[in-house]
Amino acid sequence: MTRSLIIGAAFVDVLMDVPKLPTTGEDVSGKFRGNIVGGSAFNVYGAVKYAGQPADLFVPVGEGQYADVVRMEMARRKIPVQLSVSGADNGWDISFVEPNGERSFLTVNGIEQLWQDAWFQQINIADYDYFYMSGYEMETEQAADVILRALANRKPETLVVFDASPRIQYIPQATIKRLLSPGVLIHCNEDEINAIIPGESSLEVKCHQIFSKTQASVVVTLGERGAYFFAGDDSGTVAPIRSKVVNTLGAGDTFCGGLIAGLAQGLSVRSAVTKANELAALVVEQESGTLLDRL
Repeated sequence: MTRSLIIGAAFVDVLMDVPKLPTTGEDVSGKFRGNIVGGSAFNVYGAVKYAGQPADLFVPVGEGQYADVVRMEMARRKIPVQLSVSGADNGWDISFVEPNGERSFLTVNGIEQLWQDAWFQQINIADYDYFYMSGYEMETEQAADVILRALANRKPETLVVFDASPRIQYIPQATIKRLLSPGVLIHCNEDEINAIIPGESSLEVKCHQIFSKTQASVVVTLGERGAYFFAGDDSGTVAPIRSKVVNTLGAGDTFCGGLIAGLAQGLSVRSAVTKANELAALVVEQESGTLLDRL
């Protein structure tokens, strides 16, 4: 059976309900909803596990008040801490949640931006068939270099799923060039693909341009219109699954985890995107951003 390695971060999300985001100089009252452990990798892992696929969560857990929260939550959920390190606390964010479920973040980075070569000595890259990594960890050139060099040792037939993230514009162009290499599936939204491939060409043309470099599928989420995929011999838009939105926290991460799970199960790209839509529809119906809560 195939196995996935989910590389990235475990964050503490401080959830705050607000009537709207404040403008410059404005004072908006909020309601504290609570603290939850999230982060892109943590949420992706939850989706893969919910789908019944083997996976390991490879996130640094540092030292400090937020690292302690992450460590306790992973222990509660019986998730092994494979990367217990020192040098900094885990990152955290304030997640501002508006009445329509949309969220915005103010993030304080931590240990997840300080990747070290020695960390990858804790695992054997050759044990895995699918890999997840996020654009958040690609912003810092040093961290990106460590992760990409480690993944260069993976088996040739394996697949890396790169989730571009809303911070794609902060990733150095040299790193983007390294990411557009064979065996890397790019998952992004419309704004993010425009940052990867600037210009006025169509979505289809941009996906084809990426595919020509990666020889791997490209998947672009389209919000209420679903998701578009380009897989060389097949392409098209997959309609979304309608659901009652409570909180969009973790929706994109869960979609990506569902995509990985579907591919790991041997589904076609079209069917894997359908599975991804199904899992994303589930997670937006709940308060937290992880489907681990449904296990």
